[in-house]
Amino acid sequence: MLIALLSLLIWVGLLAFREQFWLARDTDEAPVPDPAAWPAVTAIIPARDEAEVIGRAIASHIAQDYPGDFRIVLVDDGSSDGTAQIAQQAAQGSDRLAVIAGTPPPSGWTGKLWAMRNGVEQAGDAPDYLWFTDADIAHAPDTLRSLVARSEREKLALNSLMAELRCDSLAEKAMIPAFVLFFQMLYPFRLVNRPQAKLAAAAGGCMLVRREALARAGGLAVIADAIIDDCAMGETMKRQGPIRLSLTRRSVSLRPYGGWGEIVAMISRSAYAQLNYSPLLLAGTLIGLLLMFVAPVGLALFGSGGARLCGALAWLAMAVCTQPMLRFYRQSPLWGLAMPAIGMIYAAATFLSAWQHWNGRGGMWKGRAQARGT
Repeated sequence: MLIALLSLLIWVGLLAFREQFWLARDTDEAPVPDPAAWPAVTAIIPARDEAEVIGRAIASHIAQDYPGDFRIVLVDDGSSDGTAQIAQQAAQGSDRLAVIAGTPPPSGWTGKLWAMRNGVEQAGDAPDYLWFTDADIAHAPDTLRSLVARSEREKLALNSLMAELRCDSLAEKAMIPAFVLFFQMLYPFRLVNRPQAKLAAAAGGCMLVRREALARAGGLAVIADAIIDDCAMGETMKRQGPIRLSLTRRSVSLRPYGGWGEIVAMISRSAYAQLNYSPLLLAGTLIGLLLMFVAPVGLALFGSGGARLCGALAWLAMAVCTQPMLRFYRQSPLWGLAMPAIGMIYAAATFLSAWQHWNGRGGMWKGRAQARGT
């Protein structure tokens, strides 16, 4: 009965006392008045072997209807598939785009962050804002205008959008809404956006950063080895001023995550880093996931009396918790009932992340093992 009560209390606590993260209300949909003057912005796009998606991403940047000075720097991070050439073709001769060859990352830097630093150096002191965005993200034409208008109005050091991820295959439909939900569970956007709260985070696919604030913080060097570089950026910038993190439909991921294996690989790349490479935190997390996802099902199906009721209520609570995110991703509400199985896949991916780290393959991305200690 104790396990049954713990499982139920966990879900009741998450629904009632975690800043209502699950309601998915923190979006960028509210209109913001235009600023008196439009500051200069440089977009920085690190890209490594992104031939499949880079053309559409660059085209979406060229199409931005931003009224101020806007430049784009693509940093080709050692691509072997013609990424740079495809990007130049997609720009159709626009003078907004500059393509530069990134240099190999030195010890202590992840490849992506070093490429971003190459872009910052290319941008120089001219822009007021740096727009860090991924090579597999396409933006609606008004995305930058909306980001800058809100940043200027609210004096934000960082304004980040959680891009809408691909959700087409069976595995994506099962796992992607849960991925965003779990991120919000860890980093409730309402807390992130509250200046007085210490919690900070960002979404790496779209981060508008005030350049002077980043320079005051010490630049990208202060997060050089961060595998979860977006959340590290959020923590760094919140020490410089207010930040904002929102759900959006303006920015969308072009990358298909495909099947179960690809999604598990995406999760395992950074899960152990999230636990600060701690075996104790890993053990506690796995036990917690068992209480959250396995115990309710087992009790509801095979328990009796009060234990069965608690298990059924916990299962219902987790299904309710997923509904707003499932609506955001236009998925069937019945996926909420599958959350126990989905949660266990995430638990397996978390253990796999630790296993890969222990075997020197932590943070593997585009042929680079980047996790600390690997």
